Amino acid sequence: MLVQVVKSKIHRVKVTGADLNYIGSITIDEDLMDAAGIIEGERVQIVNNNNGNRLETYAIPGPRGSGEITLNGAASRLVAVGDVLILIVYAFMELEEAKVFKPQLVFPNEKDNTLT
Repeated sequence: MLVQVVKSKIHRVKVTGADLNYIGSITIDEDLMDAAGIIEGERVQIVNNNNGNRLETYAIPGPRGSGEITLNGAASRLVAVGDVLILIVYAFMELEEAKVFKPQLVFPNEKDNTLT
């Protein structure tokens, strides 16, 4: 049996941009993606702490060390610059593997979304 569990989480990052005219996705500082084990194109659940919106899209890398968190396309309508988000990625695993699996949890600097 496969179960779905949290694989990665980036906890409390601030939205730095919202670009309606981009084709879709969330742009995430590549340093944050690496720290959380998120790969380009991976499905990401986004929880907006400011307004309660939850949505899903896919990750694309942003410039390293930039702290960029930009919602693109239609998703940009569900956030405002400065909103605080939680980004979650899930994975399917065998039940026994899932029981011992430890997710990659990242707690960036809340001022600028960096790892420092």
